[in-house]
Formats: sequence, structure tokens, C-alpha cells
Amino acid sequence: MKDKQAEKFIENCRYLGLKKLALDYGSIIDKANKSNMGFREFLEGVVQDEANDRRERSIKYRVQESRLPRPYKLIQDFDFTFQPKLKKKLIMDLALMDFVRRKESILFIGNCGTGKSHLARSLAIIACQNGFRVLYTTCADMLNDLNTGVYEKTLAKRMLKYVNPELLVIDEMGHDRLELEVTREAHLLFKVIDERYKLHKSLIFTTNVEEQDWADYLGDPISTQAILDRIFHHSIKIEIKGPSYRKHEGKLLQEKYEQETN
Repeated sequence: MKDKQAEKFIENCRYLGLKKLALDYGSIIDKANKSNMGFREFLEGVVQDEANDRRERSIKYRVQESRLPRPYKLIQDFDFTFQPKLKKKLIMDLALMDFVRRKESILFIGNCGTGKSHLARSLAIIACQNGFRVLYTTCADMLNDLNTGVYEKTLAKRMLKYVNPELLVIDEMGHDRLELEVTREAHLLFKVIDERYKLHKSLIFTTNVEEQDWADYLGDPISTQAILDRIFHHSIKIEIKGPSYRKHEGKLLQEKYEQETN
């Protein structure tokens, strides 16, 4: 294309939101000329490339907005052979995201290192790829944020952050007892669970606290019962009973080090 034509073409592409075509139009046209493709095939290819590029950008944006910690956990990296009691088929069925479409939730319960967070984060990534708005938080971070909202009188605004997403991941309840030092914080957890329950929105919740110990942990039997009722009503409960993968990796590293130094 001549310079002025090229500039006008790029300007029109950007105006229409055709970012990939604006960037790669030269190579796209050259490829079309060399392959001697028909006009319809050319247009279909351009539209397909634009659609793929927009999907990729949309997924990237949703993943960034989800606040999932790096490195991202992928379901294909989970070692199901290490937790043989965990049903792989169940997890892969959940990865289809039908539980979000049905407004259901998932509760992962198990000891530290058994893979609860890995699975929760993996499913969150897949949810982003499927076009759902996702937010990830640890239980401690969420409660600290909401507790700050109480003192700054911004609680209502902060609550929306946890209520609006189609899928909320609350990770690691039980890893920090300081997260629930006062009854108010147990009530704040109830408020989030209750609002999402009333709106029929999905939740992924991970904890190492057994169900019968929740009242003692939360320090508020009334709020505890209300939370349990709402979490278990529309939830798929998955208990992971097995060894710690982190301890396993640590043992392997130690064995490798010992072999290299002998």
C-alpha cells in the first residue's frame, strides 16, 4: 500500500477495533497474494484472526483482573497420581464450568499441601478462559480489607468487590488465626457468603478446618451455622485426604542434594 493509503487503512482498522489487522495487515496481504486465495477465504481468515486475537486479549484481561497469584496454577500440572483418593474425573468434570452455569459452589477441605489451592486456582483460570468474571482472594486478605472498610466507613463499596464477580475464590481459610480474632470478622465472612448465596453466585472455598471445628475457629457459633448452611446448600464438597506434596518435593530435593554431595 502507498503511505497515505496505509495510514488511512490503519486508522480505519483502529477505529473499528481491528487491532491485529492494523498491526499485521502487510504480512496478511502478502500471505494472501502468495497463496492465491479467494476473496471469501481471505475475509474469513481476517475475521477469524481478529476473533482469536480478541478472545486472547479478553482472557488475559480477565486473568489479570482476577488477581490470581503468580505463577498461575494449571490443571494439567496437578499430579493426580500423588492423591489417588481424589477422583480425577470429578475435577475434570468441574473444569467444564457447568457448576458456574448452574450457580453451584465448590468446597475443598484437606490438610496443608494436599492440592486444594492448586485446584481452586486452576479452575479459576479455566473460568476466565470461559468468559466468566473471577476474583481470587485469601480469606485473611478479604477479611482484613472488609475490616478496614468498617473503620473507614467504606464497607458497602468494598463488599461489591467480592459480591459482583460470577466466581469468587476464597482460599486458605484456617492458615492465619489472626484473620478471625474478633466476632466482627466472622460476621464479615458471613456477609460475603450470604450476599453471594442470595444472588445465586458461585464460590470456590478452600480450608484446612474440618466442618466440626468451624464454630471454634470462627469464634461465633451463630454466624458459623449460618455460613455452613449457605456454603453446603449448593456446594460440591471435595475432601482431599492424603500426604503433603510440598513435603514430598522437599524430600526429593533433599535426596537429590545428598546424592550430589556424596
